[in-house]
Amino acid sequence: MSEHSKTSRRGFIKQATGLTLGALGFPYIVRPAALGKAGNIAASERITVGCVGVGPQGTGVMRNFLGQKDCRVVGICDLKKPRREQVSALVNKHYGDSDCAVYTDYREIIARDDIDVILAAPTDHWHVLVALEAARAGKDIYLEKPMGLSLAEDQALREACHQYGTIFQFGTQQRSNRNFRFACELALNERIGKLHTINVWSPGSASGGSREAAPVPDWVDYEMWLGPAPYHPYTPNRVSNRWWWFVSDYALGFIAGWGVHPLDIALWGGGEKVACPVELEGKGVWPDPNGVCDTAMNWNIVCRYDSGITMNYTGNPYPEKWKKRYGRTTGHGTAFEGSEGWVHVDRAGINAHPKELLDIEWGPNDTRLIESNNHVRNLLDCVKTRKDTICPIDVAVEADIICHISDIAIRQEEKLRWDPAQEQFVNNDAANRRLVRAMRSPWRL
Repeated sequence: MSEHSKTSRRGFIKQATGLTLGALGFPYIVRPAALGKAGNIAASERITVGCVGVGPQGTGVMRNFLGQKDCRVVGICDLKKPRREQVSALVNKHYGDSDCAVYTDYREIIARDDIDVILAAPTDHWHVLVALEAARAGKDIYLEKPMGLSLAEDQALREACHQYGTIFQFGTQQRSNRNFRFACELALNERIGKLHTINVWSPGSASGGSREAAPVPDWVDYEMWLGPAPYHPYTPNRVSNRWWWFVSDYALGFIAGWGVHPLDIALWGGGEKVACPVELEGKGVWPDPNGVCDTAMNWNIVCRYDSGITMNYTGNPYPEKWKKRYGRTTGHGTAFEGSEGWVHVDRAGINAHPKELLDIEWGPNDTRLIESNNHVRNLLDCVKTRKDTICPIDVAVEADIICHISDIAIRQEEKLRWDPAQEQFVNNDAANRRLVRAMRSPWRL
């Protein structure tokens, strides 16, 4: 039996009440599982999920969906046959059946009227087009980060989510972690004193990759893989998951692909103090031009906000003085510096000076942030309540904007001023032109 013909959350009520004329003449039997007995979730409460892009990151998030009892993954879509076969087998093994539908065209899986949520995790240059299709089809969305290759893409998706009432979750899963939330609350409540500096760092991009072209293998739809990107002869390393992250036709590199994680935390903890106009400048370290990679390997960017906050953003290696100060050697992190102390957080843990900050108990008048302990779980709960997720579309765009303007700053190598209200650079036409990126026909926003 295909998943199309199974009882879904959208179709359960109509089917279970036997509204067709034929059903009125015969007894209607509802299985115990459909009613939620024996530990199962009733179909009327089950959220159905379709997954677009099931590479390592997409599959990792999909496994989180598989672990939630009140949802079911009903189909997967990927342009690479080996992945489709491997991941569909994983889903079928999990459910003990063979019902996982398989697609190569994301528009087909999104068109299914029995799917509630789309997990979108294709290559970066496809993120917004897939999410736009999902929003316009009335689906809720979990979108892997980063968002778009241009601000114009981000803006188009934001507009669509508002227009169609989309429940949106951005893949900045650090928000669903107690340590990151606690660090931001320490900064927001000025338990470190008056906030004056935020230091942010992330892994840098790679260099290298062969530029040698090759025949297109039969296991990938290369024309569709390119999609809106400029045409380029098939090159195995350009399509490889090891390298495409660092090819500007398909991504901004880790200045966005990884950096959006600690930058998002910086904005969460900075609050209104980093929601104002900012002056920024920086320089990048660029890879060997003989390889396929052409995004910045490292960068040093200084953002000076009108509120008086300075944010320093760099790749890895990051300054030795930060390593000594925060006592960490991990390749990423966010640190809030105040007049009376500091707090630093990364995926290895949280530390602060003075240490007593970590033992603070909150009072009724303290600012508290939304609590989530699982990013996927938070989305599913919000699909039911229709409330905003912990990282909804407006918040996601704000974080993605910092990535865009940082990348533009190191490419322009001049001091830029950003107006967040107008979402453009002040008196700099060259920088503003970089906020839009052309798409190869027939693809468009």
